[in-house]
Amino acid sequence: MSSITSRAVIDPDDAPDLQQGALQSEVHPLNAATVRKLWPTEGHLFRDHLLRLDKDSRRLRFAHGVSDSFIEDYAARMSDMGSIVFGYFVDGEVRAAAELRKLSDDWGVEAEAAFSVEHAYQDQGIGSALMGRVIRSARNRGVRLLFMSCLAENAKMQTIAKKHEAELRFEYGEVIGEIIPSGPDYFSLLAEATDDRVGYMMAVLDLSSRLVKAA
Repeated sequence: MSSITSRAVIDPDDAPDLQQGALQSEVHPLNAATVRKLWPTEGHLFRDHLLRLDKDSRRLRFAHGVSDSFIEDYAARMSDMGSIVFGYFVDGEVRAAAELRKLSDDWGVEAEAAFSVEHAYQDQGIGSALMGRVIRSARNRGVRLLFMSCLAENAKMQTIAKKHEAELRFEYGEVIGEIIPSGPDYFSLLAEATDDRVGYMMAVLDLSSRLVKAA
């Protein structure tokens, strides 16, 4: 067992700027309109994203190979588990997702984060941007220790964890990342509330677009 980085209190607002820097030149640029929470009625979008993951991406996401039926059941229980899921949307479809899950019945001291990015959208900074949203949500719910587990071979996820100053521990072939969010303040709460308002409007627009396409 060895430590790679030092543990530190971090501010989720230090996540990569979604409007500046290298991300501007990416094929799929990030912006506030394409990253938002999924609402309980959008579990099917989360399911479709997970089903599109290739075999290797599924294994890295769930730490073992999973079937379509497993994914369908997992996505169907998204709301029941009390998870907060952020999606990266392209043309109304979720192409990457980040989950913040409670480790008890209520939001407590500890929570867990998990990420998945479809192959065509990897290596574009999307996972790191989603991580910033997850950390802020954990911070606003009083979470003091955020866990992120991945296989030892999942170098991409470990890179994301390092960017957010996680302490990495190796245990039985897995890497456990531990992040300590700072406590909530007026600005972090306002930022999430503003994102939720914009996200709701975008969800309505996405639904309208899908209904038009289906007509």
